[in-house]
Amino acid sequence: MGKIIAISNMKGGTGKTMTAASLGMGLAHLGKKILCIDSDPQGSLSISFGITNLESCTVTLPTVMTNIIHEAEFEATNGFFKHPEGVDLLPANSTLANIQIILSGLMGRETVLRQYIDKIESHYDYIIIDCAPSIDLLTINALTAADSVIIPVVPKYLDAKGLELLLKSISQIRRHLNPSLTIDGILLTMVNSRGNFTKKIIQLIESAYEENINIFKEHIPCSIRAAESAAQGISIFNYNSSGKVAKAYSSLALSILTNDLADNEEITYTAIMKGVLKVA
Repeated sequence: MGKIIAISNMKGGTGKTMTAASLGMGLAHLGKKILCIDSDPQGSLSISFGITNLESCTVTLPTVMTNIIHEAEFEATNGFFKHPEGVDLLPANSTLANIQIILSGLMGRETVLRQYIDKIESHYDYIIIDCAPSIDLLTINALTAADSVIIPVVPKYLDAKGLELLLKSISQIRRHLNPSLTIDGILLTMVNSRGNFTKKIIQLIESAYEENINIFKEHIPCSIRAAESAAQGISIFNYNSSGKVAKAYSSLALSILTNDLADNEEITYTAIMKGVLKVA
């Protein structure tokens, strides 16, 4: 069965979409079968995959959720967008906002996405969900369906303070909807490693959270190349493979894969590394 990872933060501009796309591509480069799901009505992840006309997509998150809501028969894995770098995408467009209105009146409204993922999970090693910058019904659906969540955070004072609200929401979802939900870690993004104030904020985040929450050692640096790659629908690995952002996301993907394999007691560390080296 695949692992479902939600990429979530209540604040916009934290690198959620870049992280969802780059983690997906990075895991694909390590030989894993990946599906990315765009759960934001703005369709940012879909645009970063190179889809220029979102409204022309015939199979989207809104269409499959509508099928689940109406209990319609459909081929759950048909019609995904196939990115040239080996990652499948279930895109989103503006009609996803209408789904949220429909969900508000449903019994079991928090589990619609989970019901869909149950149909496709066995086809993938990882399913990565890019959430909207809010805790709305769509994000609650994503966190209810997920096994774990990665929280991208820009090391700025207000972004650090906003973590508290997100963690409270995750705790409530764990208590009421998804008791198995875990936090893979806090991922520091858009990091200016030369800034003294940035270093102080990182220290603040570490002192406040690292005792209870993993803080990834991989810091994603500031880079105009990241924005350029997304605008062209190309992964950072193909756009600027030798750059710091590509190396950081490659290390993150390897870290996620290694940790997940290590959770299986039947796999030794040596076997993990042989497997990684074989597919890398």
